Amino acid sequence: MSGIFRKSVLQPGPGSKADDCDAGAAEGSASSAPLAAFMAELAREFPNFRIVPKDESPLSKAIDVALKILTLGGQRHYMTHYHTVIGDTLYVPTGWTHTDDVDCVITLRHERIHLRQRRRYTLPGMAFLYFIPFFPLGLAYGRARIEWEAYTETLRATAELKGMDAAHSPALRRRIVQQFTGPAYGWMWPFRAVVERWFDEALHDLEE
Repeated sequence: MSGIFRKSVLQPGPGSKADDCDAGAAEGSASSAPLAAFMAELAREFPNFRIVPKDESPLSKAIDVALKILTLGGQRHYMTHYHTVIGDTLYVPTGWTHTDDVDCVITLRHERIHLRQRRRYTLPGMAFLYFIPFFPLGLAYGRARIEWEAYTETLRATAELKGMDAAHSPALRRRIVQQFTGPAYGWMWPFRAVVERWFDEALHDLEE
């Protein structure tokens, strides 16, 4: 999930596990250079940012149970597949430490959008937007708008770091569309045609 909860490291804050992700960067390999540069950039913008594994977080475990109940079991992968920003902390799932450097940067660029949104709207404001308009489940326009902005950055980062062919990947398209229309985010905007039109427009803007 993203936004106040969250769908994928830098100068770490206290207790951070950021150094696990940038282990490759420490070796100075060419492939890790974008990650190292982004980590430094993110640290300057959000000095208190830190990364915490979800399996070490009682809060994440409680959210996992709540989401399973609220989505009738539809969101069963919160602990294992989703990254969650709350305040200045990014809670990461199992497998984060083995994530490819480029995929780390793509995920972190998505999450940076949520950090900026939280700074812009404040934490209470983000909570309101994420859960209230229009409904908490099924028609969550506020949550959809928040995620549209972040997933646009996902597409932009993918195009820049992996190429436009990767951004046009049918698998990526299916995955992102499913986030909006499926149970992972509480069916936040279940109008598939609208989401697919947004996706196509975002790609078109990138190509221009």
